[in-house]
Amino acid sequence: MTRRQLVSMSAGAAVLPLLGCGTRADAQENFRVRRTEAQWRERLTPAEFRVLRQEATERPYSSPLNDEHRRGVFTCAGCGNRLFSSITKFESGTGWPSFYRPIDDGAVGTRTDRTLGMRRTEVHCADCGGHLGHVFNDGPRPTGLRYCMNGVAMDFRPA
Repeated sequence: MTRRQLVSMSAGAAVLPLLGCGTRADAQENFRVRRTEAQWRERLTPAEFRVLRQEATERPYSSPLNDEHRRGVFTCAGCGNRLFSSITKFESGTGWPSFYRPIDDGAVGTRTDRTLGMRRTEVHCADCGGHLGHVFNDGPRPTGLRYCMNGVAMDFRPA
């Protein structure tokens, strides 16, 4: 094997961990709501599709949901699943809507995210698998958790 081949192989191997981002939401998993990529693209805006189906992250402070303070429920923009109550929303100063607890135990799912060279806990909609954001252990009482969500991945329904 030549030096050039070895360098090419090691460069490709270094990129492989980063390629995991954007593939899970499209995987054939056992979610209650399932659509083809074409159906998701037709249903979602381009920004919603990038976040929910390709696991992108919206720019901080870009979501109008940061300033949403009415009583109500935050739902998945992809399927309408109830995700978070406004009662659990708090100002985290991060630029993304943050919550200390999902609306119920079956609202969201999690998985380990090892992209970008770090280990985080990714949060997805339990019904459609859409990427919502990440959860961290630096939130307020009573849970100590901060569900840092992409606002474009959610809709708000006032009470």
